[in-house]
Order: sequence, then C-alpha cells, then structure tokens
Amino acid sequence: MLKARVITALFLLAGLLSAVFLLPAFGWLVFVSVVCGAAAAEWGGIVGFSVVRRRVYALLLGFICLAGGLVAGLNREETVAPFSLVPVYAVSALFWILCAPFWLRARWALSGSGASAIVGVVLLLPPSLAMAHLRLLSPWLLLGVMAAVWVADIAAYFTGRAFGRRKLAPSISPGKSWEGAYGAVVGVVIYGLLCLSFTGHGTTDAGTIAVIVGALVAFTAISIMGDLFESMLKRQAGVKDSGTLLPGHGGILDRIDSLTSTLPFAGLLVLWFAR
Repeated sequence: MLKARVITALFLLAGLLSAVFLLPAFGWLVFVSVVCGAAAAEWGGIVGFSVVRRRVYALLLGFICLAGGLVAGLNREETVAPFSLVPVYAVSALFWILCAPFWLRARWALSGSGASAIVGVVLLLPPSLAMAHLRLLSPWLLLGVMAAVWVADIAAYFTGRAFGRRKLAPSISPGKSWEGAYGAVVGVVIYGLLCLSFTGHGTTDAGTIAVIVGALVAFTAISIMGDLFESMLKRQAGVKDSGTLLPGHGGILDRIDSLTSTLPFAGLLVLWFAR
C-alpha cells in the first residue's frame, strides 16, 4: 500500500507540474473541467446517485465549469482580474463560514438528489474555477496556495502524532486532534510569512502582519473543515474512499477535499486586492 501510494503521488506531482507549466490557458481550463467532472462523478457515488445519473451529473458539471471559465475569460492569457467570479467565490465562502461549521456539529445527512446535486456544485465548481484563475495569474501562485494546504496536512499529522490528546471530531475523523489543528495553524502561518518575505512582500507593520496572520489562520481553519466535511459524508455513506482512481490514495475527492474549501477563499482574496 505504501509503495503504491508513493508511486501514485510521484505520478500525480509530475502530471500536475507538467500541466500547470506547459498547458496554455485554454488547455488548463479544459484540464480543470475534466477534473471537476471526474470529482463530480465521485460525489455522485458518495451521495447515492445511480450510475446513469452520476455520469450525467459529471458531464453537466464539467461543462458548466468549462462554460463558466470561458465566460470569465479564463481561456485568455491576458485575463488578470475576472471579477465575474466574485459571486461564485462568495457562495463558496458563505457555505464554509456560515453553513459548514453547523453542518459538521449537527452531522446532518444529505437527503434528496436535488439537495445533493446543489451541494456538489457549491463544493466543486468554485475551486475548479479558482484553479484556472490562480494559475492564470501565476503557476507559482496556484502551487503556493496548494502547498499551504499540504503544509497544513503535514504539520497536523506530525503534531497530532507527537502531542495529540484531545480529539477534534471523534465521530467524524478519530485520528484528528486539536493539537494537530494547532500545529497546522503554526505551520501555515510560518509558511505564509516566509513566502511573503521571499517574494519581497514582507512587512514590518504590526497591523498588516496581524491581518496576514488572521487570514492564514482562517485559511487553515477552512482547510480543516473541508477535510472534515468530506470525511463526514464518506462515513455517512459507509465508504472509506471517494473512489479507486488513484491507487493508494482513493479518489480525486480524497486528494482535493481541503482544496475545495481553500481555493475559492484564495481566489476571493486575490480579487479583493486587485480592486
């Protein structure tokens, strides 16, 4: 299992880097739309869609992603600030800030194909468009945001293993602890400040640093919620992984769970500072 996990991770990393740096804007948008559709198929499996409905939903969401990217101009290299994406990002942000915490606390179960389809759109469409948007600004920006999520996961894992005592959400993900969450926050804050300093955007102003740290803490919290939300739905569905596409890793949703919540947040911040 470990061997398969490592080999798959290496192939995923190589494929991601090749696509990020080599594909033109339209090619990357198509790639992101395909990933969105594949993730939608897995989502349909988690919420109990039939095979036919799952395929139709995947094709529809992939098409909506492609069409939305074209409308926002994400197929053109010169597009810098697609403000038409603000409502899309805002819906995602409102979901993760105002809805997800209560959903996790109450452990609501999705009922009805209509509600499941709508939640799937909210979960998958904004981060897919954010992937196209952030990469258009800079491949390094997109990778930097994704790396922040990976830093959070790694810091949480090792801190939790070393110091974990109090369970964060035992009925949803027994392996996660509050100590691991605190480690994730510290790791992301350090990572974020180092990135800003390295890129020449560092500051010594206490007020600005406080705002940046606050944004990084919020980013980490939303990342953890994204992870917990998918874990809860998989547990309710009685499945360990969202799919079997990635040997040793499960499905696409298993690899992008934290990105579904954080990428729209990053896209919204970028558009805020681009005003």
